[in-house]
Amino acid sequence: MNFRHAKTILLAAWGVSLLASLAASRINPYWLYVFYDIGIGIVMAVSLNLINGYTGQFSLGHAGFMAVGAYVSAVITNQCGDLSMFAANGIFALALLAGGLSAALAGLLVGIPTLRLRGDYLAIVTLGFGEIIRVLLQNMDKVGAARGLSVMHGWTNLFWTFGLAAVTVYVVAALVNSTYGRGFMAVHDDEVAAEAMGLNTTKYKVTAFVVGAFFAGIAGGLYAHSKQFITPGGFGFMQSITFVVMVILGGMGNTIGVILAAILLTLLPEGLRMLAGIEHLAGFSANRPLSWLGETRMIIYSLLLIVLMLARPQGLFSRKRNAPVK
Repeated sequence: MNFRHAKTILLAAWGVSLLASLAASRINPYWLYVFYDIGIGIVMAVSLNLINGYTGQFSLGHAGFMAVGAYVSAVITNQCGDLSMFAANGIFALALLAGGLSAALAGLLVGIPTLRLRGDYLAIVTLGFGEIIRVLLQNMDKVGAARGLSVMHGWTNLFWTFGLAAVTVYVVAALVNSTYGRGFMAVHDDEVAAEAMGLNTTKYKVTAFVVGAFFAGIAGGLYAHSKQFITPGGFGFMQSITFVVMVILGGMGNTIGVILAAILLTLLPEGLRMLAGIEHLAGFSANRPLSWLGETRMIIYSLLLIVLMLARPQGLFSRKRNAPVK
């Protein structure tokens, strides 16, 4: 990703997000929540791409960090009653930051002892971490346990969602185009050779892991205040796999491709839902000939992913990776 005009693009993205947020009342509520899911998916996929794509690790526990951020931010905002718009946005910003920092701390605690591992061993450890978080939340009565936790405030909007997605893209691009980025790519290309050259590979892997976890925690806060009800089951293994698929389908180490894949994989199930007429969207009704898609849409979704992976094993939007730009 070209970084020369990144600040201009970031400011433009904030401006567009703000204008879209002001016009949100004119958007169909169903599509509004789909847009929220797209923005959250972009944050999750881009942050995971820093770990899996640029640093060459294989994390299967990214949804665990999302869960930490979701629950921490929800617990904080649930302590607040009705607030003015200014106060609500201030509290929400602090709650998202707290959720991100809590997830980053969890990433650090997991990363330091485990990121000396490589390949399949690291994938198994991160998978175990995600499941530990889910089981702990299922047994914590203070946050609703398996019953789930109601979130009092629906403070997620288009500005927060896509503004933070733009910040995530900017920070990842800044890291990749810095000295750390060269360290990430050295670890990705040949970890043994990087160590032989005196590079502290564990430091670079932990850094990528902590930054990725931080943004996953922020995405969790956005998710919690969008859905307004969260359960541990919503952050399980399959959710982590969804984000991994976004990274692989977009092309490992290709930020633009990962963003496009996140959009595609969020819209694809909704497109099938529309065809099935499940929600009676766009004038479709349940008695139309395509209503059979209602029971099979996720099978079709899975088959489409298999076809895409067979047709483009290097990623649907992959391209030759360029050297970082100063």
